[in-house]
Amino acid sequence: MSHRTKDLPPLSGLNHSLRELRYHEISRQLLAVALILLYALTAMPSPLLVAVGMPLALAGTLIRLYASGFIVKNEELATNGPYALVRHPLYTGNILIVGGFSAANASWWALPLAVIFFWFYYPCAIEYEDRKLKRYFGERWEHWAGDVPALVPAFRNAAAMRGGRWSFAKSLRRNGEIVIAVYIVACMGLIVW
Repeated sequence: MSHRTKDLPPLSGLNHSLRELRYHEISRQLLAVALILLYALTAMPSPLLVAVGMPLALAGTLIRLYASGFIVKNEELATNGPYALVRHPLYTGNILIVGGFSAANASWWALPLAVIFFWFYYPCAIEYEDRKLKRYFGERWEHWAGDVPALVPAFRNAAAMRGGRWSFAKSLRRNGEIVIAVYIVACMGLIVW
């Protein structure tokens, strides 16, 4: 049993194995990276779908870069910047990136594969992150989470975006986000090329 599922009711057999896989962060991240490359290499792009998909992927990349400059994982509760609009802006960015690549790919199977990927991994990822943040930050997290949705922005909190300070050092050094951005832009180049 992993540290992500130790607080959950015990399961056995196939149910246990599936739950462990759904909560396994490295699997989710590696599969997302592989999906983006798969979409880029197998793309049969049409100008319209590239014009729709690539801006979505670029927006997701920019959201990730922006969000990663506000967080110090497990040490601070980020509630400013994009965290004033959604609790999990990195996941929102991921959804836009993979969704954008699946649209630009233009194959019949691309979007259903992305939906299955999101359905399989993201509810568990969100549940774990929320449970962990509640344990670390208690009442402060409960107050913030009660007002801020998980993935879809609530613009009623837009004024709180001005608080806090974005840090390139956090984004680059602590969170390595520039590596992900370069990879995504390179895969975008494969589709456009």
